[in-house]
Amino acid sequence: MVSVCIATYNGEKYIKEQLDSIINQLSDNDEIIVSDDCSTDNTLTIIRGYQDKRIKIFINNGVKGHTFNFENALKYISGDFIFFSDQDDVWLPGKVEKILRLLNIYYAVFSDAIVVDENLNPIYDSFFNERNVGRGVFKNYIKNTYFGFGMAFRKELLQYAIPFPVQNEMGHDMILGFIADMKNSIYFLNEPFTLYRRHQDTVTRMGTQKKRRNLASIVRGRILEFYYIVNIYFRIIKYK
Repeated sequence: MVSVCIATYNGEKYIKEQLDSIINQLSDNDEIIVSDDCSTDNTLTIIRGYQDKRIKIFINNGVKGHTFNFENALKYISGDFIFFSDQDDVWLPGKVEKILRLLNIYYAVFSDAIVVDENLNPIYDSFFNERNVGRGVFKNYIKNTYFGFGMAFRKELLQYAIPFPVQNEMGHDMILGFIADMKNSIYFLNEPFTLYRRHQDTVTRMGTQKKRRNLASIVRGRILEFYYIVNIYFRIIKYK
């Protein structure tokens, strides 16, 4: 069974296009878990309009923000195979089928994406090439390439990941990516299965509204990341 987790917040502009691209790839027994960070627009009205029993909506009444909105979604999953989805992208045909085959071998799979603007006009043909994506704990500590829009993983990884640490340095995708990499069971699929939007309203760090941080904040962040990576390693050792 597949559980697709979508974290929403004021996503009325693109959410229908994303849901349409996902629903057609799921079986009747799969599910879409939507966790909403208290949207003030028509996001939930649009989603409820599908009247599809596979779509289950939950409100995030805990810590706000992208990572903890996804953590709230993960509380309600029933599937053994979990796909992350942003609210503003588009999945390409065959994504679920291809990645499910790989998840029978690996704990986590990251698939490539075509980077597009808000109107789906291509910017880069390959996100992987743009970011020099690849495995390796040290590599991804220096420059993270674990990104949730192309991520799917086995439910077993959550025992090492939850609860997510309350901080602003490592996202849900980065944490789970490190876990899969440390367990030597991660695969980067060099085939684009997502149209990954970059636009002014995105809520992730990879959007166009990046805020510059001062040197002290950057150094503090890197120290925190190192601390959490070590902590992840000891979680894995503990539960082996």
